[in-house]
Amino acid sequence: MSALPPSRFSVLSSSSLSSAELLSPTNSSTRFSLPSVPSIATATTGIPKPLSRPNIYDRPLNKTRTAEVSASAFAFLFSEIVQYMQKRVSGINDLERRLNTLGYRIGTRVLELMVWRAESASKAPKREIRFLPALMSIHTNVWKAVFGKPADAIEKSVQNEDEYMIIDNDPVITRNISVPRDMSQLSCSSFTAGIVEAVLDGLGFPARVTAHNTPVNDFPLRNTILIKLEKSVLEREELFR
Repeated sequence: MSALPPSRFSVLSSSSLSSAELLSPTNSSTRFSLPSVPSIATATTGIPKPLSRPNIYDRPLNKTRTAEVSASAFAFLFSEIVQYMQKRVSGINDLERRLNTLGYRIGTRVLELMVWRAESASKAPKREIRFLPALMSIHTNVWKAVFGKPADAIEKSVQNEDEYMIIDNDPVITRNISVPRDMSQLSCSSFTAGIVEAVLDGLGFPARVTAHNTPVNDFPLRNTILIKLEKSVLEREELFR
């Protein structure tokens, strides 16, 4: 028989190595090297840490004074609130009462924030003790803080001396709300009336505040916030005259 051709791949014979070399971890590792597994410390330190965002309660109140909220987000949230309450009330009056209560809760916080900012910005903050300057502050400052713009007008009732009105020709909260015909008497601005009532109570001018739809040709969404002062406020105003 002819001799087999020499193998093209040389195989390391186990007979050429001693038993000590076969069992030696050093020799085996040099021939069959595996990638080293990183330690736990190395693996964890290699992962980038997520960016930490500041908590909303840690933000300075003065730096968020000019911050704006998306109008669409606010409209969506307020619409959901109205629909949620609508399913749990017995009539229009009950729905307006709940919107007023919700606005009152927000109004107390708005007043607290505005007073804090006024005290931190001035060494001698001024507190209004007369009703008309306080009403002007609500017409301008409170409206800007809540809705981003001042109200359009202030009127005094001719028939009743205890009634004042704040006119808003284009209320922000009702721009994207369509009221059904069977609920045409509903005024979602009762939410705004609650804010005004809370601010007046906090300033020491207790009153009953309601919202009424008063559309005109140029402003179909025109709304009137009616303020009916308590008798104690009128008596105090007489003492200052």
